[in-house]
Amino acid sequence: MTLSYTEIWVLILGCAALTIAIKAAGPVLLGGRQLPPWFTRVVVLMAPTLLCALVVTSVFASGRSWSVGAQTVGVAVAAVMLWRRMSPVLAVVVAVVITAGLRAL
Repeated sequence: MTLSYTEIWVLILGCAALTIAIKAAGPVLLGGRQLPPWFTRVVVLMAPTLLCALVVTSVFASGRSWSVGAQTVGVAVAAVMLWRRMSPVLAVVVAVVITAGLRAL
């Protein structure tokens, strides 16, 4: 199934409108009230969870299937380096070098 350019733009604009509605719903519904502490803890964890989901999808997805490749090894090495409290810049550089080296093989 292939979408036309018009259908793609309608989809993009619909997603944008839905995003705006969702973002506006919070302030409108709360009206200046404080969130309960349990809800605040959930909201704080949403951004890292979404970032993790995006990273996992981009590292393991290959078209419509899951695969393990050079980029997976590079990200895993960077994750271990960050877990060991090494420099994020160094972790990215090492991940790039490892990924490029494995792809060159």
